[in-house]
Amino acid sequence: MEMSVTSRSTMKRVAAATAGVAIAITAAGCGTAKESGGGSSGNELTLWTHNAGNPEELAVVQQIVKDYNASQQKYQVKVQAFPQESYNSSVVAAATSKKLPCLLDTDAPNVPNWAFANYLRPLDLPASLTDKQLKSTLGTYKNKLYAIGYYDAALAIFARKSAITSVGGRVPTIEKPWTAEEFKTTLTKLKAAGKYPIAFDLGTGDSGTEWWSYGYSPFLQSFGGDMINRETFKTAKGALNGPEAIAWGQWLQGLVKGGYSPAKSGPDAFADFVNGKSAMVWSGIWNSGNLSKLGADGVMLPPPDLGKGPKIGGGSWQWAISATCDKPEAALDYLKFSLDKKYLVAMAQKQNVIPATEEAAAALPDWAPGGAKRFFLEESKKFATMRPATPGYPYLTSTFAKATQDIVAGGDVKAILDQAAADIDSNLSSNNYYGF
Repeated sequence: MEMSVTSRSTMKRVAAATAGVAIAITAAGCGTAKESGGGSSGNELTLWTHNAGNPEELAVVQQIVKDYNASQQKYQVKVQAFPQESYNSSVVAAATSKKLPCLLDTDAPNVPNWAFANYLRPLDLPASLTDKQLKSTLGTYKNKLYAIGYYDAALAIFARKSAITSVGGRVPTIEKPWTAEEFKTTLTKLKAAGKYPIAFDLGTGDSGTEWWSYGYSPFLQSFGGDMINRETFKTAKGALNGPEAIAWGQWLQGLVKGGYSPAKSGPDAFADFVNGKSAMVWSGIWNSGNLSKLGADGVMLPPPDLGKGPKIGGGSWQWAISATCDKPEAALDYLKFSLDKKYLVAMAQKQNVIPATEEAAAALPDWAPGGAKRFFLEESKKFATMRPATPGYPYLTSTFAKATQDIVAGGDVKAILDQAAADIDSNLSSNNYYGF
């Protein structure tokens, strides 16, 4: 999931990143790139990034490139930044014409799709480097590393501590999250108290496909279901429409039918929370700065354990080397250089994101143990679950998002999930299971 996490723009980028990529096998030629090429020229390596609209993140990338270019004389990296909205289609178009740059960034759930389509080459990085990274910053497909990131993000329940304690509720921790029953009891009491119109705002006002997958599939996984059977990656049957998944759908729908959550949140659910419309809201690290408006009463809480442990989504923007790069050793040298602690620190500072290593976190008081933001790093380490590492993920996410929207709207849970599982299985079969 993707992040420029100083504002709500982060989640918009999460939603756009995966929704904008087509299935690699069927989408060739639909892009909009006009570049004449990008692999390399002479001693020059081209780097593509999606963050033209995010000046702070782009500035860090540009600084890394400037420092790398000054550090040696053999190669020079050149940055080309794209608007988020056109980035994925530009990559697809460039891949079709075999004009990918040597270096490019990719949203984590897209890595398997691009690796399967032969856009990316495996990264031969030493274990001494990769072992330091948060697992959710490593983009893998079939047990091979294809991408590596500088940061991750995380979701949490943001709440008023006073709202919980006023109804006799326990404030949960990462070490001891709410059980499903505790969560239900707390919501029931908050609704009965009547102080807040909304007990728990799910943030359903965001129509972006990837928000519905990134935001709500972790609850499904906490119940014991999933978008796909991750043992085979050949079927969604049983995972997306089994008893655990149906229980999840009924629970999610019950939050709305029971009057705990709105079927459609306001356009900015977090602002509604800060303004006293809700006691709790499901949101992300990108809103953590706004929590300070509530002073000591504003708290970050882990999601409840709905049976199989608390879960949150994992995986944000990462860096890769194209399969057509004619100077892969130089590109790999740049990647190693870019993973220096000081750049991970700079990214975390500029973007309010989780630093990719403990080494970087230790250099930032807010992220070091006991720091104000440490919660998100610990939560990510313990609860982050990557979206399914299948090239078919773009179809999975669009199908899952539609099913979840239909469930929240009050549809028949079993029928919706049966249809979603059947649709996914049909797509998997027609694409020869994407190599699995």
